[in-house]
Amino acid sequence: HSGEKPYKCKDCDRGFAQKATLKTHQRLHSGEKPYKCKDCDKCFAQTNGLLIHRSKHTGKRPYQCQQCVKSFTQKCDLNAHQRIHTGERPFECEQCNRSFTQKSHLKKHQHTHTAEKSNECKQCGKCFGNKSSLKAHQRIHTGQMLQLQPMRYVIFPKVLSERTPAYPHRF
Repeated sequence: HSGEKPYKCKDCDRGFAQKATLKTHQRLHSGEKPYKCKDCDKCFAQTNGLLIHRSKHTGKRPYQCQQCVKSFTQKCDLNAHQRIHTGERPFECEQCNRSFTQKSHLKKHQHTHTAEKSNECKQCGKCFGNKSSLKAHQRIHTGQMLQLQPMRYVIFPKVLSERTPAYPHRF
């Protein structure tokens, strides 16, 4: 385990320790998807993608949350879900210190700092980087925001917790 990565991708120069891993990675560039679902003909670049997809046909969801009724096809999805119950938010934005339960949510949020905000609310002038954020924001003007519990608000389809009490319409 020297950390050596002698196998380099010719397309992006990323290095890999094993030749097989490089070959799998190169499918991202080539678009090759050699693993085909026998039920619906959907194709995948990796066997793992096919196995995860197959659970849609079998209905198997072996990873059960012990605190609620949800179950998942992958352990990583259960782990991410459990942060809802624990309150853990390990992914923090370096620009504004907001934190998130999932890395993908942080990445989407980071776009708000760099994107052109061309979607303007006609009622208050606030600008957003995408239409879905604008539409969700506009619900504060239409009265679709409901107070469920003290310091907890729902904006369909988003739930904001007590982390943002001063700005119940921000997310």
